[in-house]
Amino acid sequence: MGHVEDQEGGKIGLKRELGLFSAVSIILAVMIGSGIFVSPTSALERSGSIGFCLLIWTSCGLLSLLGALAFAELSTVVPRSGAEYAYFVEAFTPLHRYAGQIPAFICSWVYVVLLRPAEVAVVMLTFAEYSVQPFSGYLADLPEASMQRLKKIIAILALGLITYINLTSVKLYVKVQNVFTVCKVVACIVVIAGGIWWLGTGHTKLLDNPFRGSSTSAGDVALAFYSGLWAYDGWTSAAIVTEEIQKPEINILRSILIAVPLITVLYVSMNLMYMAALTMPEMVSAPAVAVLWADRVLPSWLGFAIPLGVALSTFGCSLSIQFGVSRLCYVAGGEGHVPRVFSFVHMEKMTPAAAVAFQGLLSLVCLLLGNIIALIEFASFLTWVFYGLAMVSLLIMRRTKPEAPRPYRVPTVIPWLVLCVSIFLAVIPIIHEPTPKYLFALLFILFGLVIYHVYVYKKIQNTLAEKITYLIQALCLVVAPDKKD
Repeated sequence: MGHVEDQEGGKIGLKRELGLFSAVSIILAVMIGSGIFVSPTSALERSGSIGFCLLIWTSCGLLSLLGALAFAELSTVVPRSGAEYAYFVEAFTPLHRYAGQIPAFICSWVYVVLLRPAEVAVVMLTFAEYSVQPFSGYLADLPEASMQRLKKIIAILALGLITYINLTSVKLYVKVQNVFTVCKVVACIVVIAGGIWWLGTGHTKLLDNPFRGSSTSAGDVALAFYSGLWAYDGWTSAAIVTEEIQKPEINILRSILIAVPLITVLYVSMNLMYMAALTMPEMVSAPAVAVLWADRVLPSWLGFAIPLGVALSTFGCSLSIQFGVSRLCYVAGGEGHVPRVFSFVHMEKMTPAAAVAFQGLLSLVCLLLGNIIALIEFASFLTWVFYGLAMVSLLIMRRTKPEAPRPYRVPTVIPWLVLCVSIFLAVIPIIHEPTPKYLFALLFILFGLVIYHVYVYKKIQNTLAEKITYLIQALCLVVAPDKKD
């Protein structure tokens, strides 16, 4: 495939621009979206009590850390961008010429074509929602239809901006992302500091008898864990961009050990502060928990901080999701699982410009479609299927690549535990709410298998595809990267 380790001596390829701070920043950016500010209530509703809810949030952080540590080992055995996609290629392809490539292809099919572009579109709409909130007084007379159009225009402009940043250079992405990540962590700290002040002034009544009302239903507990683990999703982010991280064999592990525990502390602390000021019915019914909390706890002059924090958080989150999925598209192009032009890089900027532009276009389509939450719901449970298969890949490569460099090795019980959790998270929503959306997911996968058989395995080509490739090369100024020596 056409990936290179660095750009040296005029070579064309991706460069290692991301240091330890930037690797930590990517994980923080993707894991901390709008959820912790807007709707962190499902785990509380299902667990039934404050104490049990905090235990679940803490346990979910620990489980996420274990999964991330397994990915840290995988990133040393397979030092390529793409995370689970790259691991599937290395683990399963040698086992069978035809079926071995299917897990990797379906992974790229789901992430590149549907799930990540839809996620970026939804996060951009959330960004638009909260970016106009501080000006709601000036826009009060605007008709609802006009307000919705304004928000969609803002979302489209923001999508254009993140696409421009990711097209321009990795250095620009790093600078912007690091600033936004610091800002969103500061927003989290504002909530925690405000909560500490609230508790310090004697407002502790809501925390009395914290385990009162704890749920004893196995189904409710399972769903509480399900929602908590979804909130932590994004811990694979550093592994997705392995080829652009400096000293990945060291920095991926370090970034995980810094970022995931930090997010666990932030999430648990923020939930505690919310529950100290708001009753359970208030939290469950609030359209945005952090905004309602701020109205009660923070002085009025600080009221803008939470909407601003959500806007910054969502912008940074979508920026990093697009950055990561464009690298997956780049790696999949090198394997021939998407058109190879997406594995080409810009001649001067050294970014996978065609892949970034493609992701921007897909997200724009999702934005214009309207109701895209359903797109995410019917495909997102597959994410944990892929995580489970990544653990299987780790166990397989322990046998097939025993001599591969492993500066870091997790205890075997960890991939088995994460595999069990992933099976649980993939199956629970289907059992709890067996809706037609899972049939649509199956049909989407079956359609992907047809594409795989015709265009990947049989390698059927046509002149139109060749003309489109030349057109994309000309428009995006991309060329095939140099091969590794």
